[in-house]
Amino acid sequence: MTARAVLRQAEPVRHSRILGIGGERGSRSVTNDEIAGPIDSSDEWIRQRTGIVTRRRATDDVDVLDLAEAAARRAMDAAGVTGAEIDTIVLSTITYFHQTPSAAAVLADRLGATPAAAYDISAACAGYAYGIGQADAMVRAGTARHVLVIGAEKLSDIIDPTDRSISFLLGDGAGAAVVGPSDTPGIGPTVWGSDGAKSQAIRQTHSWSELRRDADLGWPTLRQDGQTVFKWASFQMAPVAAKAMAEAGVQPEDIQVFVPHQANMRIIDQMVKQLGLPESVVVARDIADTGNTSAASIPLAVDRLLTEGKARSGDLALQIGFGAGLVYAAQVVVLP
Repeated sequence: MTARAVLRQAEPVRHSRILGIGGERGSRSVTNDEIAGPIDSSDEWIRQRTGIVTRRRATDDVDVLDLAEAAARRAMDAAGVTGAEIDTIVLSTITYFHQTPSAAAVLADRLGATPAAAYDISAACAGYAYGIGQADAMVRAGTARHVLVIGAEKLSDIIDPTDRSISFLLGDGAGAAVVGPSDTPGIGPTVWGSDGAKSQAIRQTHSWSELRRDADLGWPTLRQDGQTVFKWASFQMAPVAAKAMAEAGVQPEDIQVFVPHQANMRIIDQMVKQLGLPESVVVARDIADTGNTSAASIPLAVDRLLTEGKARSGDLALQIGFGAGLVYAAQVVVLP
């Protein structure tokens, strides 16, 4: 009787960490005054409700892949790796308008990362944190050595300028990180989940198939139920962030930097209060002049804090993404 072959598995490594981060914002700075008229609003109303003074948007000749490529190249330069050293690309976006091929596969070719594995994920504002969780698992399992994670959105492509529920919040940008092996723990356990019962709280006005049947519906755009989302994010996400700290074995006083999804300044303030973070903690508030860039918001905010010297390499950062789905993900990471 022939002996059954024993499968060989990838050699795992103990730890992973973020090796480098990069970002790219839309080149246009759009003020509240520019968008207040169509929604019958004012600069004061927008600032009070959201904390946004300006938001960054891309020009018509720039698409979401252009933003993703620029951010990815900066992250790779910061990490000191080339496209040939990238094993996997995970790209989170809801604004790439091709069902296939994936944006990640096209990006891999642009970056010279062929034959890296490449795939897109659709987790909206939690997409970057989802990607970091997946990259951490791949590196520690030994199935990849360097994973490029990107959150990229050109949300100005799916806004209705007259919509008063969400469109005035949104900006364009991309943020990227390279995750690789580490001698010490650099990424804590990811705490993630979803609540599909609230899936209509942030939604498209209609599906592409509905548009195909009835062209009079017009281009699908985003809407949200503001109060539902505000209450969910303000009061249900803090316990998720607290669990991420507990899973990582750290206390609020151990955290140096807090990077929540840049959805609304009032939500950020409420989460800081509920988590009991010390006043010494640096809190990302990139939303004030970048706007809500969905999957790009966390890496863009981290990149800015590092660039401006408000956060330092080696700092412990608590990050949490949350949004349409409704979906969420949080982890504690060591900044690169």
